[in-house]
Amino acid sequence: MRILVIEDEPHLGAAVQEHVQQAGHTVDWFTTLEEARAALAAVQYDCLLLDLGLPDGHGRTLLREIRRTNSPLSILITTAENQISDRIAGLSEGADDYLAKPYNLDELLARITAVGRRYRPLIDNRLNVGESEIDLERKRLTRNGQLIDLTAREWALVELLARRPGAICSRQQIEDALYNLEEEIDSNAIEVFVSRVRKKLGADAIRTVRGRGYYLENTTAP
Repeated sequence: MRILVIEDEPHLGAAVQEHVQQAGHTVDWFTTLEEARAALAAVQYDCLLLDLGLPDGHGRTLLREIRRTNSPLSILITTAENQISDRIAGLSEGADDYLAKPYNLDELLARITAVGRRYRPLIDNRLNVGESEIDLERKRLTRNGQLIDLTAREWALVELLARRPGAICSRQQIEDALYNLEEEIDSNAIEVFVSRVRKKLGADAIRTVRGRGYYLENTTAP
């Protein structure tokens, strides 16, 4: 998933970004509402981790702005404001979940998965692609019964294609899934990742549509 983190505590923000990225997600981290609004205007995110007490305003202001649109963004509030009244206000204004500080980073990952599942239902959690099986729930790829090791970005590409089997994903969609806003992207980076994943998934699994992008072919439920 592409995740936006709004957190003004430097140590916590860095820890969240690193931990969530290691779990295979792409993460942009900002410390102000102004930066977050600019990011939301530029990128389609799947999940927002929203602190409330920010230098340039209250996070619930942004929450209300988002919920006035048709955005399918899942929103998880992460804050030190832990009174029952705070939780009720956040949830009633459109948050999908509420996690009070201090929190465990593994619990945060579990909450991200849970709220993401509500917005991105899967027809099948597992897909067969030739000799390979993709398990989206457990984030695993096996080939001929053997577990295949994938980097976080390789998995992000597999997941993106597997969630829409047969649908073309453009280069921009793939870049959004693999890279955060602060990273430089080499001109041939997408081709390199597609080539690496093809070797692991199967040479005929990912098809190229010249000028449009890539798609996952021949998928069936196990």
